[in-house]
Amino acid sequence: MPLLDIRNLGIRFGSAQAVQDISLQLEAGQVLGLVGESGSGKSVTALAILGLLGNAAQVTGQILWEKTTAGLGHAGNKERERIDLLRQSNQSLCKLRGKEIAMIFQEPMTALNPVMTIGRQVAECVEAHAVSWTGREAKRKATAALEAVAIPEVARRYGDYPHQFSGGQRQRILIAMALINKPRLLIADEPTTALDVTVQAQILALLADLQRQHGLAMLFISHDLAVVGQVADRIAVMRKGQIVESGPCRQLLTAPQHPYTRSLLAAVPTLRTDRSMPLANLASTTGVEQG
Repeated sequence: MPLLDIRNLGIRFGSAQAVQDISLQLEAGQVLGLVGESGSGKSVTALAILGLLGNAAQVTGQILWEKTTAGLGHAGNKERERIDLLRQSNQSLCKLRGKEIAMIFQEPMTALNPVMTIGRQVAECVEAHAVSWTGREAKRKATAALEAVAIPEVARRYGDYPHQFSGGQRQRILIAMALINKPRLLIADEPTTALDVTVQAQILALLADLQRQHGLAMLFISHDLAVVGQVADRIAVMRKGQIVESGPCRQLLTAPQHPYTRSLLAAVPTLRTDRSMPLANLASTTGVEQG
């Protein structure tokens, strides 16, 4: 039974069809890369999982989640039930968000609240799901989470504000916020886009290490196949709201079957790229207008 099972998902905003009848499965402990150009429907798919699209979106299909429930089995053992996230109340989803399913949002420069200290923001993630905790307990857990993502001198910088940190450090803070409650699924939406190459490599290594440590399932969203290839077990390629190809990471990168997947790979420069020729782009390699 997959941890997350998306069946025939459709998302429409008025007359605009953002996602068309897509199906995806994600096993516990697996990393699924969702790849496509900007506007292909990757982020709205992620937001649909968490019920964050708002009333303007018309969502159809099913998003089945393997929910863990304590105390239903023999001797208080945990049992699992499948629920459709699209049929849950906002109150029910609030109990899942940040607890069982967490998300790293795009743009570390803007995702943090600029008028709250980073320590308070991380501690809030604990307090939202453990209302009986004292402020001291929440601070202790927040400090440990920030140390786990290698924020330097946490005790001294706990009361600092986001603008006092670099882009890479802010991304680490967002990762700490996402993982502090030990979720079963982490959705990472373009977690390295705004970072330079060196910091990008550090963040990818950190995510891979944390994923292995905690046995996380991860949905890793990016427009960059080369980045996804470093972390994913499986890859699904999305174009204009549809999944055009999916498969094991190595197989898809070395023997892509769909013309769009081949065009994405051709648009990535490598050491073997002929520098005397212009880089390929999606319009020239697919014969269609870039969406």
